[in-house]
Amino acid sequence: MPFSHLPTLLAEALSARGYAAPTPVQASVIEPAAEGRDLIVSAQTGSGKTVAFGLAIAPQLLTEDEGRLPPPRAPLALAIAPTRELALQVSRELEWLYAKAGARISTCVGGMDASRERRSLSHGAHIVVGTPGRLRDHIERGALDLSNLKAVILDEADEMLDMGFREDLELILDASPSERRTLLFSATMPKSIVALAKRYQKDALRISTVGEDRGHGDISYQAVTVAPADIENAVVNLLRLHEAETAILFCATRDNVRHLHAGLIERGFAAVALSGEHSQNERNSAMQALRDKRARVCVATDVAARGLDLPSLSLVIHVELPRDAETLQHRSGRTGRAGKKGTAILIVPYQRKRRVEMMLRGARIAVEWKNAPTVDDIRKADRERLLAMLMEPVEIEDDDRELAAKLLEQKSPEEIAAALVQSLRSKMPAPEEMLSQSSEKPAGKEHHREGFDDVKWFRMDIGRRQNADPRWILPLICRRGHITKNEVGAIRIAANETMFQVPSAIAAKFMAAVKRTAGEEAEGGVQFEAVQGGPVEAERGPRRANGPAPVRHNPRPTLRPGGPNKRPQR
Repeated sequence: MPFSHLPTLLAEALSARGYAAPTPVQASVIEPAAEGRDLIVSAQTGSGKTVAFGLAIAPQLLTEDEGRLPPPRAPLALAIAPTRELALQVSRELEWLYAKAGARISTCVGGMDASRERRSLSHGAHIVVGTPGRLRDHIERGALDLSNLKAVILDEADEMLDMGFREDLELILDASPSERRTLLFSATMPKSIVALAKRYQKDALRISTVGEDRGHGDISYQAVTVAPADIENAVVNLLRLHEAETAILFCATRDNVRHLHAGLIERGFAAVALSGEHSQNERNSAMQALRDKRARVCVATDVAARGLDLPSLSLVIHVELPRDAETLQHRSGRTGRAGKKGTAILIVPYQRKRRVEMMLRGARIAVEWKNAPTVDDIRKADRERLLAMLMEPVEIEDDDRELAAKLLEQKSPEEIAAALVQSLRSKMPAPEEMLSQSSEKPAGKEHHREGFDDVKWFRMDIGRRQNADPRWILPLICRRGHITKNEVGAIRIAANETMFQVPSAIAAKFMAAVKRTAGEEAEGGVQFEAVQGGPVEAERGPRRANGPAPVRHNPRPTLRPGGPNKRPQR
């Protein structure tokens, strides 16, 4: 459906903006069947829904004769968004869409000067865009008059309910005229959204442009399995492999955001952080740094990242796994917007692979399982990028030619080229050696290791059926027991348990540390216990009936403690 049947001023604005045809959601809301009705719209984030609801409410805002807006008084339309960033984005979109129609748009969001917003409202507005808490405050103070409202839009309604804004939304809707139109836009349709629609909408038309792939046709999903101790190294290598213009990394808690952000800064990444502990000024500075390209990586919690709109965002990394498929959808929806391609990568600890597979299968999301990038993978990608960059045509000034001639007098072309490549490479953070990839299972019989003449045996209540693997079992033993890999002897993995050796001299210290660290990490539920009588007696028990073959590990450097998988108090 072309835009020709729209009011002339809106059609001209769309044409000037480069719109040749409406997106699916835009076409759906301007169909004759949708005109004047309440709408429940399920649409992918980044599908053009802001312009969609701007077009949908045009008949209620514009005069029939000239297609312009009347003089500004009490607002005719109210758009509610979950976050300041999204509200500002909505305001900017509506401003260019309605600019030729003479629209006055007021924005009311937390973190801004409330008295200035009240002055703006007192001068009249056609459309008010805001966040629930600030809008409620203006209503209760008498600064926002809703008596003339023709339409209310709830943008990303599911997120607003998740963030605890139900009471604010109900107050705003109860204060609006009953004959208004209510347009509810939501990426998902949980029971809470259905209940809200039933209470505040009349004969609503359901529109869905989210397909069986959950609306993520422009997002390529990948999953990378790693040892828990390798999570931070995997993040570094993924960032280096993709070299995305802008990337966002999701963590579960503000402590983990702080830890990962500090680690990336230390390695030389231009990164910012967003979490509940950051003030509005800090959020503003972080967002501006991302838009200005002074920063390329954003480390954030789920709530802090809601409503972010970064056109250059092409990579989303789930550093900590989302709690469910809906959270996965909201996180990943930050990329692959408005027809652009994006990549979403889940970092999956070995022992949680089965759970992730079930979540993805239930969500009908196709994912490509891959290994974490190695140092060689990154160096290969770097070579290709460097060659492509250096082969691009450039305009050379006379001064540059003169300097190049002097260099050629003193050094060979090969030396100059190598120095240029080295200069460019030195600006890139170094890739990390992955712990699990540097570990190989040795073949053949065990050989005697010095220091393991006198050992104590310990048992863990996980085995092959729980995806136990030396690549993550060994780091887990070290973290929980505060010992190094050199202090762990043979590891034997059975169906439902794993046994391992620790030198007798440090056995008591090891067990004390295990008790202190119980519950601190993602694997805190794993139980450790000492085995009395040594391996012979332990293997007589019913759980050792199958006699698993011992698995020996190669000694490796001491594990760096901590990492984004560590779970501090929320």
